[in-house]
Amino acid sequence: MTETLPIAGATASVNLAGLSKNDYRGAPTTLCQGCGHNSISNQIVGALYEMNIVPETIVKFSGIGCSSKSPTYFLNRSFGFNSLHGRMPAIATGALFGDHRLKGIGVSGDGDSASIGMGQFKHIMRRNVNMLYIVENNGVYGLTKGQFSATAEKGLELKKQGRNLYMPVDICMEAFVSNATFIARSFAGNAKQVKELLKAALSHQGIAVLDIISPCVTFNNQENAFHSYSWGKDHEEPLHEISYVAPRNEIVLEREMEEGEVREVAMHDGSVVVLKNLEKGYDPTNRYEALRVMEEAQQNGWLVTGLLYVDTTKPTLTEMYNLVDTPLNRLTEADLRPDRSMIDKVNALMF
Repeated sequence: MTETLPIAGATASVNLAGLSKNDYRGAPTTLCQGCGHNSISNQIVGALYEMNIVPETIVKFSGIGCSSKSPTYFLNRSFGFNSLHGRMPAIATGALFGDHRLKGIGVSGDGDSASIGMGQFKHIMRRNVNMLYIVENNGVYGLTKGQFSATAEKGLELKKQGRNLYMPVDICMEAFVSNATFIARSFAGNAKQVKELLKAALSHQGIAVLDIISPCVTFNNQENAFHSYSWGKDHEEPLHEISYVAPRNEIVLEREMEEGEVREVAMHDGSVVVLKNLEKGYDPTNRYEALRVMEEAQQNGWLVTGLLYVDTTKPTLTEMYNLVDTPLNRLTEADLRPDRSMIDKVNALMF
């Protein structure tokens, strides 16, 4: 919901937080024109604006690579930490443990997460840290002139790189076997789906992994490349139509749905993700069904997009430790130091 207010002789729409869309933007992009990463940044801006999330309640994290430059291009008012190559998960875990009131948005790449950072990627999944983990996946190392990344498909041929001999790492499959509690895949060219998945992921309590195929227009945009724009458009197989319903909004269907099942998945904050199946009764809460769909897509060369798996029952990392309401980084010495009488009691027992 938005309203229009006069600003310096003009009008600007503001959301329920009293902020305009410009309050969610960042610096001008320095990435290549047409880069899929820019589209993703724009959808992050739109999703946060429409969800009325105050930028100061978000903290941004990234590693190294074209993808890790992206947080500069959204949420100027949010604190951010650009870490070392592949080390973003450790930084994010520490920061979000220190202040559990914040929501984290981590932006990584296929090189940053699937190669040097794979070990850290696996551990932040199993710890269920409360953050949105976006992998901007283009199959190449863009900053170092287009070498194959770990997600490049076997047999891909690129200029000056030769032919890739190895099977690719599947980001969603790795997240799944590491027990991530929200797993989705999208395509940067499908802006509406990206935005709706972002909203659902931001409402999830726990680790939400969003693998977005994001074409590199400079080094990996051949028509037959799995990470190219044209291939993604031609081979995308959506599991469902997806829409996000904000907390406390009533869901009203004007008429009975005659074709396709409508499934509602409740998030922790009271919001709902509404899925209209395009495939036969796909259930994203069923682990076995999610595994089947990912394996089938891999064998057939399909770009399956949508919400692949969600589990809203597992506690987050900070919930497991039963932390006090006050963030750890706000506790004073008086809060942390035991009472003098307790120290005397302990000493008396020892001596």
